[in-house]
Amino acid sequence: MKISEATPERVAAYMNLAEDEYDSETLAAIMEAAKHYIVNVTGLPESSEDGESIDSYPDLTIAFLVLCQDMFDNRSMYVDQP
Repeated sequence: MKISEATPERVAAYMNLAEDEYDSETLAAIMEAAKHYIVNVTGLPESSEDGESIDSYPDLTIAFLVLCQDMFDNRSMYVDQP
């Protein structure tokens, strides 16, 4: 699977989430953030008609899924005020 082929359902399956354990819109936002993170860190474009893009590297798909899992697990971070 390429990053561009990822769907909320596929990402949820990777994370072993049941259908009632996630909201598709929230997961889609997490996926978009993970994709942009990879683009910013690697300097590769999201898509390209004539060259390399994030879809050119299959190992980035696993990184994308791991990022989605981490962002989902840590979505309720808070700051403790003294």
